[in-house]
Amino acid sequence: MTQVKTRILLDPEETPKHFINIVPYLRRKLDPPLNPLTDEPMPPEALEAIFARECVKQEASTEKRIRIPEEVREGLMHFSRPTPLQRAIRLEKYLKTPARIYFKREDVSPTGSHKLNTALTQAYYAQQQGVERLATETGAGQWGSAVALSCSYLGLEAMVYMVRISYDQKKYRGALMRSYGGEVVPSPSTRTEFGRKILTENPDHPGTLGIAISEALEDTMKSDRTKYTLGSVLNHVLLHQTVIGQETIEQLNMVEETPDEVIGCVGGGSNFAGLSYPMLASDDFTNTKFIAAEPSACPTLTEGRYCYDFGDTAGMTPKLKMYSLGASFTPPKIHAGGLRYHGVAPTISMLYEDKKIEAKAYGQIDVLNAGITFAKTEGIIPAPESAHAIKTAIDSALDAKENGREKVIVFGLSGHGHFDMLAYEALMQGELENT
Repeated sequence: MTQVKTRILLDPEETPKHFINIVPYLRRKLDPPLNPLTDEPMPPEALEAIFARECVKQEASTEKRIRIPEEVREGLMHFSRPTPLQRAIRLEKYLKTPARIYFKREDVSPTGSHKLNTALTQAYYAQQQGVERLATETGAGQWGSAVALSCSYLGLEAMVYMVRISYDQKKYRGALMRSYGGEVVPSPSTRTEFGRKILTENPDHPGTLGIAISEALEDTMKSDRTKYTLGSVLNHVLLHQTVIGQETIEQLNMVEETPDEVIGCVGGGSNFAGLSYPMLASDDFTNTKFIAAEPSACPTLTEGRYCYDFGDTAGMTPKLKMYSLGASFTPPKIHAGGLRYHGVAPTISMLYEDKKIEAKAYGQIDVLNAGITFAKTEGIIPAPESAHAIKTAIDSALDAKENGREKVIVFGLSGHGHFDMLAYEALMQGELENT
């Protein structure tokens, strides 16, 4: 009997040497960000007040490939890259499907998710500029953990504003950030004027990523030794994640597979973009379907509006042309904290508007049940965010079974769920709402 190769590995020296920029591959030019005060197009250099200079340069870049600094590449290899591509053999057998299911394992990083790819890169650019401190927001805590570790690695200070509901649900995420030397507070907080304003209006506000972004930006603008770092949405952030998709292409080539479907969960969009953009930029995947999976409690793509909107709640960021539920939207208190964002990346928004990608939305009970199925079959407890991609993959595999046809499905396991066990416990005790 032929043994199926279930884990496809690359050597460390095969870690990508360039980032792939999706912008020059888009059908049309991206709409420019607008000045929040004048609604006039905003020049990229205006962003240097808050971001590291090299990040701003990459934000406006139309180069197809951008070299990864060797120091960053060495750091990525030190921590986890390249990550495995794994075949979900036991899940396939459980579903009795003719589909072949592969998943890209970003859960193996020290912080448990894909976020380290851009956190380390942004921290490096800030350090090279002489910045001493980074301020940021985080939802479920994966991004904050990655920033805290990256700052520790490069000798910077980290200040993290964590969405309050996730801060309460995932207390050990805060402990992890502090273990790396980061400072973390629940948002809305009393540390900023905007945070105090929100708490005055509603002392029990659960927080949103939009509010946490506003607090981190206010912190940044009040300190000449601090820059802001962002975990999703903007071009340069998504650019840094394309190491994921580049590795996946090489690994699929090793087993002579071409995916029929590529699936990733979507909040701001960095995980989905990291997996899919190198394929969308290639002529080898013209017959591949790309599916973004989001929560029905925060259905930005499936129910949002394509318009200019602020990236934060206070209206401090430039206005971006994107799918949005409105900057003041407060999502229900779902456990997928990393997906509780009102907007989505402008590049993903344009691809969705142009029907180059699809989107599906699911309730959290269905999603977490898919996560339990994955844990029982593959032994990995996924983050609630990642479980959205798993739910989509399972539905697709069952469709292949019903129609009696083979199919190759690839999804991104963006992170593990070791800090999310309250969600799974609530599911198993019947205490969750299927929002």
